[in-house]
Amino acid sequence: MSGQDAGGTATRRRGAALRNAILRAAWDVLVEQGYNGFTYEAVAARAATSKPVLYRRWPRREDLLLATLAHHWRPLDLPDTGSLRQDALTLLRAVNAERGRTVILMRIQLADYFRETGTSFNELRDRLLPAGQVPGFGQIVARAVERGELPDAPRTARLVNLPLDLVRHDMLMNMGPVPDESIVEIVDEVWLPLLGLPPHRA
Repeated sequence: MSGQDAGGTATRRRGAALRNAILRAAWDVLVEQGYNGFTYEAVAARAATSKPVLYRRWPRREDLLLATLAHHWRPLDLPDTGSLRQDALTLLRAVNAERGRTVILMRIQLADYFRETGTSFNELRDRLLPAGQVPGFGQIVARAVERGELPDAPRTARLVNLPLDLVRHDMLMNMGPVPDESIVEIVDEVWLPLLGLPPHRA
């Protein structure tokens, strides 16, 4: 399908170039218009392509939505500092800096999607994870067990992921980034004691 380059000259986009252009346009539509405005017509117009091109790649609107979110929900680098506490703080700070705006946007702009499908943000997040990938805090805890920093004992997913859940909660309640002192408090005074470790003292 044809598009235009920066100089206004018609170009022929195929393969990855076309896909990336469509997903960028789809993201812009989602940000500006929310789920209700996230239609094949709107995305095709923004991407300067046709609806049949979209339908061939993503037969359902949900397919296009998930592809759009996955394209912009890039995995964060998982820290490996040799310390459970530092790994947790580093990952939470990265989430706070790089994901805060997206988390808030997804909660607001996808509210109609969650109502329509009867699903939740957590379920959507799980669908965006690569197949078989353990969530970040699961990997951090597993490394701490391997190092002998934590005993090898059963732990619920709720406990393992609690720091991330609390940071996301604060993001949504405050509609913005979480203060660093709150992140430190979550790790040092809530999570580590629940894992059976003494609270960290500076």
